[in-house]
Amino acid sequence: MTLLTLSGIRKSFGAVDVLHGVDLSVAAGEVVGLVGDNGAGKSTLMKTITGIYRADAGEIRLDGNDILHLDPGQRREIGIEMIYQDLSLAKQQDVASNIFLGREPVKKAFGFIPGIVDKARMDREAATMIQRLGAHLPSINRAVGSFSGGQQQTVAIARALTFNPKLVIMDEPTAALAVREVQSVLDLIRRLKSEGIAVILISHRLNDVLAVTDRIVVLRHGRAAANLETAKTNMNEVVACIVGGNDMAAAAAHEQQG
Repeated sequence: MTLLTLSGIRKSFGAVDVLHGVDLSVAAGEVVGLVGDNGAGKSTLMKTITGIYRADAGEIRLDGNDILHLDPGQRREIGIEMIYQDLSLAKQQDVASNIFLGREPVKKAFGFIPGIVDKARMDREAATMIQRLGAHLPSINRAVGSFSGGQQQTVAIARALTFNPKLVIMDEPTAALAVREVQSVLDLIRRLKSEGIAVILISHRLNDVLAVTDRIVVLRHGRAAANLETAKTNMNEVVACIVGGNDMAAAAAHEQQG
Protein backbone atom coordinates (compact mmCIF):
# COMPACT_ATOMS: atom_id res chain seq x y z
CA MET A 1 0.00 0.00 0.00
CA THR A 2 1.36 3.41 -0.98
CA LEU A 3 2.17 5.52 2.05
CA LEU A 4 3.79 8.64 0.62
CA THR A 5 3.20 10.18 -2.79
CA LEU A 6 4.95 13.20 -4.27
CA SER A 7 3.67 14.49 -7.60
CA GLY A 8 5.29 17.21 -9.69
CA ILE A 9 7.27 18.77 -6.84
CA ARG A 10 9.00 21.99 -7.83
CA LYS A 11 11.17 24.22 -5.69
CA SER A 12 13.18 27.33 -6.53
CA PHE A 13 15.30 29.70 -4.50
CA GLY A 14 15.16 33.02 -6.25
CA ALA A 15 16.23 32.47 -9.86
CA VAL A 16 17.71 29.04 -9.08
CA ASP A 17 15.44 26.09 -9.90
CA VAL A 18 16.37 23.17 -7.64
CA LEU A 19 13.55 20.66 -8.13
CA HIS A 20 11.90 20.24 -11.53
CA GLY A 21 8.65 18.31 -11.11
CA VAL A 22 9.86 15.37 -9.02
CA ASP A 23 7.57 12.34 -8.60
CA LEU A 24 8.25 9.87 -5.79
CA SER A 25 6.26 7.19 -4.01
CA VAL A 26 7.06 5.08 -0.97
CA ALA A 27 5.04 2.11 0.26
CA ALA A 28 4.51 1.18 3.88
CA GLY A 29 7.46 -0.91 5.05
CA GLU A 30 9.49 -0.12 1.94
CA VAL A 31 13.11 1.05 2.04
CA VAL A 32 13.85 3.48 -0.78
CA GLY A 33 17.36 4.72 -1.47
CA LEU A 34 17.74 8.30 -2.68
CA VAL A 35 21.06 8.89 -4.41
CA GLY A 36 22.68 11.49 -6.61
CA ASP A 37 25.65 13.84 -6.82
CA ASN A 38 26.00 16.86 -4.56
CA GLY A 39 23.58 19.50 -5.76
CA ALA A 40 21.17 16.97 -7.28
CA GLY A 41 18.37 18.16 -4.99
CA LYS A 42 18.25 15.36 -2.40
CA SER A 43 18.33 17.56 0.70
CA THR A 44 15.86 20.04 -0.77
CA LEU A 45 13.47 17.23 -1.62
CA MET A 46 13.66 15.76 1.88
CA LYS A 47 13.15 19.14 3.51
CA THR A 48 10.11 19.58 1.29
CA ILE A 49 8.72 16.29 2.58
CA THR A 50 9.30 17.27 6.21
CA GLY A 51 7.84 20.75 5.70
CA ILE A 52 10.98 22.78 6.32
CA TYR A 53 10.61 24.02 2.74
CA ARG A 54 7.25 24.71 1.10
CA ALA A 55 7.01 23.32 -2.43
CA ASP A 56 6.34 25.93 -5.10
CA ALA A 57 4.19 23.47 -7.04
CA GLY A 58 3.09 19.87 -6.81
CA GLU A 59 1.36 17.65 -4.32
CA ILE A 60 2.43 15.67 -1.25
CA ARG A 61 0.12 13.03 0.21
CA LEU A 62 0.52 10.75 3.23
CA ASP A 63 -1.98 7.90 3.43
CA GLY A 64 -3.84 9.65 0.65
CA ASN A 65 -4.23 12.89 2.61
CA ASP A 66 -2.88 16.22 1.34
CA ILE A 67 -0.17 17.41 3.75
CA LEU A 68 1.30 20.26 1.72
CA HIS A 69 -0.22 22.85 4.06
CA LEU A 70 1.15 21.26 7.24
CA ASP A 71 4.15 22.72 9.08
CA PRO A 72 7.11 20.55 10.24
CA GLY A 73 5.67 19.96 13.70
CA GLN A 74 2.37 18.82 12.29
CA ARG A 75 4.11 16.50 9.86
CA ARG A 76 5.99 14.90 12.74
CA GLU A 77 2.70 14.41 14.54
CA ILE A 78 1.24 12.47 11.62
CA GLY A 79 4.27 10.21 11.37
CA ILE A 80 7.13 11.75 9.36
CA GLU A 81 10.49 11.74 11.15
CA MET A 82 13.89 12.75 9.80
CA ILE A 83 17.29 11.84 11.21
CA TYR A 84 19.81 14.40 10.00
CA GLN A 85 23.44 13.60 9.32
CA ASP A 86 24.58 15.60 12.37
CA LEU A 87 21.97 13.65 14.43
CA SER A 88 21.03 16.82 16.41
CA LEU A 89 21.76 15.13 19.73
CA ALA A 90 22.34 16.93 23.02
CA LYS A 91 25.76 15.42 23.65
CA GLN A 92 25.89 16.26 27.37
CA GLN A 93 22.52 14.64 28.07
CA ASP A 94 21.78 10.96 28.66
CA VAL A 95 19.89 8.60 26.35
CA ALA A 96 16.39 9.18 27.73
CA SER A 97 16.80 12.96 27.72
CA ASN A 98 17.76 12.83 24.04
CA ILE A 99 14.98 10.49 23.03
CA PHE A 100 12.32 12.70 24.62
CA LEU A 101 14.00 16.04 23.89
CA GLY A 102 11.27 18.64 23.48
CA ARG A 103 8.53 16.06 24.11
CA GLU A 104 9.17 15.14 27.73
CA PRO A 105 6.29 13.43 29.56
CA VAL A 106 5.15 15.24 32.69
CA LYS A 107 3.43 14.22 35.90
CA LYS A 108 1.88 15.91 38.89
CA ALA A 109 4.00 16.06 42.04
CA PHE A 110 2.11 15.10 45.18
CA GLY A 111 -0.88 14.51 42.96
CA PHE A 112 -1.60 18.15 42.23
CA ILE A 113 1.55 20.15 41.21
CA PRO A 114 1.65 20.02 37.38
CA GLY A 115 4.54 20.20 34.99
CA ILE A 116 7.14 17.93 36.63
CA VAL A 117 9.18 15.95 34.09
CA ASP A 118 8.59 12.23 34.59
CA LYS A 119 12.23 11.09 34.36
CA ALA A 120 11.50 7.60 35.66
CA ARG A 121 9.03 7.03 32.84
CA MET A 122 11.52 8.42 30.31
CA ASP A 123 14.21 6.00 31.53
CA ARG A 124 11.83 3.02 31.37
CA GLU A 125 10.59 3.81 27.89
CA ALA A 126 14.09 4.59 26.61
CA ALA A 127 15.35 1.21 27.84
CA THR A 128 12.36 -0.52 26.24
CA MET A 129 12.99 1.19 22.91
CA ILE A 130 16.70 0.30 22.87
CA GLN A 131 15.74 -3.30 23.65
CA ARG A 132 13.13 -3.26 20.87
CA LEU A 133 15.86 -2.26 18.42
CA GLY A 134 18.04 -5.13 19.60
CA ALA A 135 20.81 -2.59 20.15
CA HIS A 136 23.48 -2.47 22.83
CA LEU A 137 24.53 0.72 24.62
CA PRO A 138 27.01 1.03 27.49
CA SER A 139 24.35 2.65 29.70
CA ILE A 140 21.20 4.71 29.14
CA ASN A 141 22.39 6.97 31.96
CA ARG A 142 25.60 8.06 30.25
CA ALA A 143 25.98 11.24 28.20
CA VAL A 144 25.54 10.30 24.54
CA GLY A 145 28.62 12.33 23.66
CA SER A 146 30.70 9.53 25.17
CA PHE A 147 29.21 6.97 22.75
CA SER A 148 30.65 5.83 19.44
CA GLY A 149 29.20 7.11 16.18
CA GLY A 150 27.13 3.98 15.65
CA GLN A 151 25.78 4.11 19.19
CA GLN A 152 24.78 7.75 18.71
CA GLN A 153 23.01 6.77 15.50
CA THR A 154 21.11 4.17 17.53
CA VAL A 155 19.93 6.87 19.95
CA ALA A 156 18.78 9.05 17.05
CA ILE A 157 16.83 6.13 15.56
CA ALA A 158 15.30 5.32 18.94
CA ARG A 159 14.21 8.95 19.27
CA ALA A 160 12.48 8.78 15.91
CA LEU A 161 10.72 5.50 16.72
CA THR A 162 9.44 6.50 20.14
CA PHE A 163 6.59 8.49 18.63
CA ASN A 164 5.40 5.78 16.23
CA PRO A 165 6.43 7.14 12.84
CA LYS A 166 5.14 5.85 9.54
CA LEU A 167 8.13 7.15 7.60
CA VAL A 168 11.72 7.71 8.73
CA ILE A 169 14.06 9.71 6.50
CA MET A 170 17.74 9.02 7.19
CA ASP A 171 20.45 11.35 5.88
CA GLU A 172 23.83 9.62 5.46
CA PRO A 173 23.39 7.36 8.53
CA THR A 174 26.53 5.30 7.83
CA ALA A 175 28.86 8.15 6.92
CA ALA A 176 32.17 8.03 8.83
CA LEU A 177 31.29 4.82 10.69
CA ALA A 178 33.53 1.81 11.12
CA VAL A 179 32.58 -1.36 9.22
CA ARG A 180 31.09 -3.09 12.27
CA GLU A 181 29.00 -0.04 13.15
CA VAL A 182 27.79 0.28 9.56
CA GLN A 183 26.41 -3.24 9.77
CA SER A 184 24.64 -2.40 13.03
CA VAL A 185 22.93 0.61 11.46
CA LEU A 186 21.93 -1.40 8.38
CA ASP A 187 20.46 -4.05 10.68
CA LEU A 188 18.44 -1.31 12.40
CA ILE A 189 17.08 -0.21 9.02
CA ARG A 190 16.05 -3.79 8.33
CA ARG A 191 14.35 -3.84 11.74
CA LEU A 192 12.32 -0.75 10.82
CA LYS A 193 11.24 -2.44 7.59
CA SER A 194 10.19 -5.58 9.47
CA GLU A 195 7.94 -3.43 11.65
CA GLY A 196 6.22 -1.91 8.62
CA ILE A 197 7.95 1.46 8.88
CA ALA A 198 8.94 3.05 5.58
CA VAL A 199 12.47 4.40 5.22
CA ILE A 200 14.01 6.85 2.77
CA LEU A 201 17.77 6.35 2.88
CA ILE A 202 19.94 9.17 1.55
CA SER A 203 23.50 7.98 1.09
CA HIS A 204 26.60 8.30 -1.05
CA ARG A 205 27.65 4.82 0.10
CA LEU A 206 26.13 2.81 -2.72
CA ASN A 207 27.12 -0.55 -1.24
CA ASP A 208 24.99 0.25 1.81
CA VAL A 209 22.10 1.40 -0.37
CA LEU A 210 22.24 -1.79 -2.43
CA ALA A 211 22.38 -3.88 0.75
CA VAL A 212 19.13 -2.72 2.38
CA THR A 213 16.82 -1.02 -0.11
CA ASP A 214 13.91 -2.29 -2.17
CA ARG A 215 14.20 0.50 -4.75
CA ILE A 216 16.72 3.19 -5.63
CA VAL A 217 15.65 6.59 -6.91
CA VAL A 218 18.36 8.63 -8.63
CA LEU A 219 18.11 12.41 -8.62
CA ARG A 220 20.07 14.33 -11.24
CA HIS A 221 19.81 18.10 -11.73
CA GLY A 222 16.60 18.23 -9.70
CA ARG A 223 14.84 15.50 -11.64
CA ALA A 224 14.12 11.84 -10.95
CA ALA A 225 16.50 10.33 -13.48
CA ALA A 226 15.87 6.70 -12.59
CA ASN A 227 13.68 4.49 -10.43
CA LEU A 228 15.40 1.14 -10.10
CA GLU A 229 14.38 -2.10 -8.44
CA THR A 230 17.36 -2.95 -6.25
CA ALA A 231 17.21 -6.69 -6.88
CA LYS A 232 17.41 -6.08 -10.64
CA THR A 233 20.17 -3.47 -10.76
CA ASN A 234 23.83 -3.21 -9.88
CA MET A 235 26.50 -0.72 -8.93
CA ASN A 236 27.45 0.08 -12.52
CA GLU A 237 23.91 0.91 -13.56
CA VAL A 238 23.29 3.09 -10.51
CA VAL A 239 26.53 5.01 -11.10
CA ALA A 240 25.68 5.45 -14.78
CA CYS A 241 22.33 6.93 -13.84
CA ILE A 242 23.94 9.28 -11.32
CA VAL A 243 26.51 10.66 -13.73
CA GLY A 244 24.17 10.67 -16.73
CA GLY A 245 26.25 8.30 -18.79
CA ASN A 246 23.29 6.10 -19.62
CA ASP A 247 20.36 8.41 -20.20
CA MET A 248 18.39 6.00 -22.36
CA ALA A 249 18.69 3.15 -19.88
CA ALA A 250 17.84 5.47 -16.99
CA ALA A 251 14.75 6.77 -18.76
CA ALA A 252 13.64 3.23 -19.65
CA ALA A 253 14.09 2.07 -16.05
CA HIS A 254 12.16 5.08 -14.78
CA GLU A 255 9.32 4.41 -17.21
CA GLN A 256 9.20 0.71 -16.37
CA GLN A 257 9.13 1.23 -12.62
CA GLY A 258 6.53 4.01 -12.87
